Amino acid sequence: MSRKDPKATPASTGASRRLPLLMALACGVSVANVYFPQALTPLVARGFGIAPATAAVVATVTQLGYAAGLFLLVPLGDRLPRRPLITGLLTLTGLALLAAGLAPASGLLLAAGGVVGAATVVPQLLLPMAAGLVEPDRRGSVIGTLQAGLIGGILLARTFGGVLGEHLGWRAPYLIAAALTVLLAVVLGRALPGTAPAAQGRYPSLLADTLRLLRDERQLRRSVFFQVTLFGGFSAAWTALALLITGPRYDLGTQTVGLLALIGAGSMFCAPAAGRWVDRLGADRVNLWCLLAALAAAAVLTAGLLGGATGLVGLAVGLLLLDVAVQCGQVANQARIFALRPEARSRLNTGYMTCAFLGGSAGSWLGARAYATLGWGAVCALVGLAGLVALATYAVGGRGRYGARSDRSQPVTAAR
Repeated sequence: MSRKDPKATPASTGASRRLPLLMALACGVSVANVYFPQALTPLVARGFGIAPATAAVVATVTQLGYAAGLFLLVPLGDRLPRRPLITGLLTLTGLALLAAGLAPASGLLLAAGGVVGAATVVPQLLLPMAAGLVEPDRRGSVIGTLQAGLIGGILLARTFGGVLGEHLGWRAPYLIAAALTVLLAVVLGRALPGTAPAAQGRYPSLLADTLRLLRDERQLRRSVFFQVTLFGGFSAAWTALALLITGPRYDLGTQTVGLLALIGAGSMFCAPAAGRWVDRLGADRVNLWCLLAALAAAAVLTAGLLGGATGLVGLAVGLLLLDVAVQCGQVANQARIFALRPEARSRLNTGYMTCAFLGGSAGSWLGARAYATLGWGAVCALVGLAGLVALATYAVGGRGRYGARSDRSQPVTAAR
């Protein structure tokens, strides 16, 4: 990674050591809006008198909305000043969360959840922004810091949703999240530096560039494949977990799901270290460790079939391993793609994250169906299969500091 972002340098943007911490906090608070509905599935089902599998569609629709927002909105980070774009999207998210919390019927909750997912793409605007505000030799470390915020948001979101939902009802997490998101919009509006757009082309060209990058950049496709497989297994496990914990094997409340997520939040401390390992050893080495951890997680999660305290311990350890695998892999993958073309970081991230969350949405759907049809053992097998498929393709790749050589031939020009 030798080229600097042509539109921003560390000196000119004043990227202090404190700013990445604030951006990490913003990533966590905003991304939590995609994940806390997963812990509310049984409560939503009871509240509207629908089947748990039907209520689980709320989480799936939110993730599909997120995937749509990634593809349609994140490329604007290369075209528009990021600060007003970020604050505007946060405000829209807050309004959609308010609508979800007040929804009188499941159909309106689904619609509001889709809007929440589409607008909650702020972390994927902050990540390429942060990558352009620091020196190249700190990029992996800073990505790891922001990724730690993302991990905290993803995992603590389930604690937030499960505990509040258990005591105050499923609407409370939506309403509280709405207030926090609007507050975050105000804080970031004052704290983020101004940045000049990197591209000047029309909006359709930005979208087309995303597809061209997926076609042309072999290392982007490599990162996409690793994350789609692992994140699909991750989403399958977490979507089915609430059904397992509240089902007849354990017969516990959603608060237990939140506590398991709290244990898994320990993985957030691994992300900054993963960033340093990427800077020192390369992304491929970190990816390999993550794939092996995912396979180990699939095996350990089968202990959930035992029930009782032993089963809960097995679930906690397995979920922690799976969280570490997915989140540290994310650090490696994004360090790899942000090293490819500095002028197109938002579009690179668009292609990567859109595919990742399509994989996550598919994983949520498959996980719910696997559990309903064959039980928790089938979910564990699904996680293991995803890890094996990723490991089978690991050896395919080039060489280089950030994982492998890039196969790019010409810079992106369509959106300039």
